[in-house]
Amino acid sequence: MTNMQLKSKKTSLLLLGITALVCSRTLFFLFHDPEGPNLLIVTVLAMMLYVASFIVWRFIPATTAKKLVLAICTQVLIVTGLYTIS
Repeated sequence: MTNMQLKSKKTSLLLLGITALVCSRTLFFLFHDPEGPNLLIVTVLAMMLYVASFIVWRFIPATTAKKLVLAICTQVLIVTGLYTIS
């Protein structure tokens, strides 16, 4: 694996982690809880989002950019679904 591919992989995984945290925090912010979101719950949901998006990112045969977009869309769809059913 070349250095460029390794850097691209690390960047993609870091972006997936950041978007998982943002999506998780946004979901719990939208619930209007007077106590605010629990950090543990936000972190656990972010980890679940990250794992789901990593599976999509890992097993979709496409270019790195398309994989990243599909993985982020997966996170957004999961959070939208959770907000809709709650």
